[in-house]
Amino acid sequence: MRLRGVAFPNRERAMAEEVLALRAPTVRMRRPGRVLERVRALRRAGGGCLQVVSDFDMTLSRFSHSGKRCPSSYNILDNSKVVSEECRRQLTALFNHYYPIETDPQRPVEEKLPHMVEWWTRAHELLCGQRIPRLQIAEVVRESGAMLREGYETFFDTLHQHDIPLFIFSAGVGDVLEEVIRQREVLHPNVHIVSNYMDFGDDGLLQGFKAPLIHIFNKNSSAGGSASYFRQLQGRTNILLLGDSLGDLSMADGVPRVQDILKVGFLNDKVEEQRERYLDAYDVVLENDETLDVVNGLLRHVLSLADSEDERGS
Repeated sequence: MRLRGVAFPNRERAMAEEVLALRAPTVRMRRPGRVLERVRALRRAGGGCLQVVSDFDMTLSRFSHSGKRCPSSYNILDNSKVVSEECRRQLTALFNHYYPIETDPQRPVEEKLPHMVEWWTRAHELLCGQRIPRLQIAEVVRESGAMLREGYETFFDTLHQHDIPLFIFSAGVGDVLEEVIRQREVLHPNVHIVSNYMDFGDDGLLQGFKAPLIHIFNKNSSAGGSASYFRQLQGRTNILLLGDSLGDLSMADGVPRVQDILKVGFLNDKVEEQRERYLDAYDVVLENDETLDVVNGLLRHVLSLADSEDERGS
């Protein structure tokens, strides 16, 4: 059997047969043997040792639908009636200038950092100039084309039902993405979000963004108090990390005493250009996959042993 052109020795073939999710046509792996060993380690430890750390925009939310790009949490605001045409034009100009820098595989992260800070800062200044009312955020989200990936109900509900913490670490707009999740009725108590949250004045109008500024390449233990959150999760030493950029790889850096971590990356854009770098960085790469099917399949596999052990002990 082959997984996207990767041949398995007999032992690894047997393991791959166990993990049906890894046979999906969107899956690519540089080191399938190591991936499968990590999956087995997560399964042996069970759900009681697991936590999930995930990006939001283009990871839990869709990148595209019917050939059209889906909005990020920032785009939801950009494209709404609470933003003027002139502001929208300026925000689009910022995107057209900075997004190619963000995704340029030839530039090192260190070179990209000041550009990302500048991008986020200038975008925040433009949005603050719109004096966006807090009370209109829910309506803006309802009227947007925001979409979570297919299978999101199963993903959120499975984690909730098994009491597995879900930490969403996003460089997007926290108020917006939280409202997206709330309106899909999957904002369960096990979900914790760190993002760029709006700061509203006494008049209910946007006056700024709360510190620290979180952009795509500083999503680590130094931003947003993630280290203190992770310290509270004693015993959650195994991690399923979900991201769509190389900047997402550091999201779990604040987790103490990590035993095993499985990194799953959604490769949504510039696939041919970025494939090799993603395969080097992520354990599992999902190419042009607009679903959470593989992730849900991995969760089912990891949790099944814990469930069967609970049954034997009851």
